[in-house]
Amino acid sequence: MARVRGRSTSWGSEQTELLPQGHQLGDWVVDGPIGAGGWATVYAGRPAETEGPASPAEVALKVMPTAGLAPLQARRVAEAARREVELGRRAGHPRIVRLLDSLVLRSPGQPSLDGAIVLVMERARCSLRDLLDAGVTGAERDRLVVGICEGLAHLHRAGWVHADLKPENVLIGADGSVKLSDFGLATELTGTHGYAPPMGTLDYLPPERWRAPLGELGVEVRPSADIWALGIVVHEVFASGASPFPGATPMARGAAAQEYAEGRAPLRLDQAVPEFWRALAADCLAPAHASRAAHTAESLIERIGAHEAAGSADTALGGRTGPTSGRCLTSPTGPTVRAGRRRRGIGGAFLAATACAALSVAIWSYAGGGEDSARSDGSGGSPVRIRVFNAERGCQDRSDRDLQCSLGLAVDPGRPYTAENVVPTRVWHGDVLEAECEVRQGQTIIDEEDLVSTRWFRVRLPHTAVREDAREAGPPATAWLPAVRTKDRPTLPPCARHAPAP
Repeated sequence: MARVRGRSTSWGSEQTELLPQGHQLGDWVVDGPIGAGGWATVYAGRPAETEGPASPAEVALKVMPTAGLAPLQARRVAEAARREVELGRRAGHPRIVRLLDSLVLRSPGQPSLDGAIVLVMERARCSLRDLLDAGVTGAERDRLVVGICEGLAHLHRAGWVHADLKPENVLIGADGSVKLSDFGLATELTGTHGYAPPMGTLDYLPPERWRAPLGELGVEVRPSADIWALGIVVHEVFASGASPFPGATPMARGAAAQEYAEGRAPLRLDQAVPEFWRALAADCLAPAHASRAAHTAESLIERIGAHEAAGSADTALGGRTGPTSGRCLTSPTGPTVRAGRRRRGIGGAFLAATACAALSVAIWSYAGGGEDSARSDGSGGSPVRIRVFNAERGCQDRSDRDLQCSLGLAVDPGRPYTAENVVPTRVWHGDVLEAECEVRQGQTIIDEEDLVSTRWFRVRLPHTAVREDAREAGPPATAWLPAVRTKDRPTLPPCARHAPAP
């Protein structure tokens, strides 16, 4: 399953179709968008009827469409939603965002929404990332870290690993409370470990995840993975959002983390981080699971409490229960979709776990062409033949062109790879397509083997391709194939910008 990594792009995620204000989803009404990711769009919402004292005035509506996806993709989206629902209902705690409702839409008149999964959650003021961008004081930083530790301690006691802890998934309530969110990758433990899909966010993956074998149940995950991510977050909180590992891209920072874990580079923490917190972050970032496992979320809470009691000159835990005074960038009364910089994934609250990571060391990367690149539409030269590749091994030897193994082609490489952006024509492993031109800064796509690329080829649709729904109007003459869906690496002229398939 190719997944989309959230990012802003010159091709314009603003083209994503949004539900209008007032649109009703079950018993809930859309007020406006909060944020958008590859598999989900999140809206501010409210109850359709306000009768009853238990009805919240404001909620977040996470809409996860399944229409237009290949069957394998749709099942995995549904599985991510199932994990969120299960954990939300079983792990209630003040530091865990509350799940209020879940539903599957039945909307035959709106094919793009038919079968969509909607998760209804309590509304937050903003995310920790928003708060860090706005700036926070020393006392607020201490309190924020304690809140995260309390949430992790509860999850781990309940037998779960978050598996995607990052500032975007730490929410700040209207009262300043800290709540963990986005449990699409959360893993239930069986004994000392559990198994998760080979996904995550590059900047927060522990070193062992980069080398972990992928078995039938997924990748082995332990609570110490959350502790590693916590170490990154602690450093960001006290170093104005900076990662402890050098590099201009998530891939480069991931490589630096692996060098450190292998003993080939020292851990260099920012001197802006106070001494106590540097030592705590360093323990969380112990390179091996065995040494990191000694630092549980509960032990870290005790350690911070002892530091407070000792009256350390570096920091104090004053105001632990009070609201943050830092200004959030997301308005508490009217959040909007923002296209601001997000170095580590999607900004905003309640986003889906779409900032999935590459776990293989051999990951593709491409240099992107800038705005000054030649603006050819590819018509000046002969098309190049490329062969479709499906990384799902069970789909590489099929000769019956089973829809379970079909792959979707995009209408526009700059829009999220969702139902509204997939042409009705399907292709399969081994199909040969004619590529006309390419873009190098489209949506980031990650395939089943965790190969990553922002490169897309504009291809001519094959005459022999089977359409998923023959009742629809004829498909466009061209569409877009992500580079991770072929082993060929042709050199093609750049396509004109803002040129979706006709």
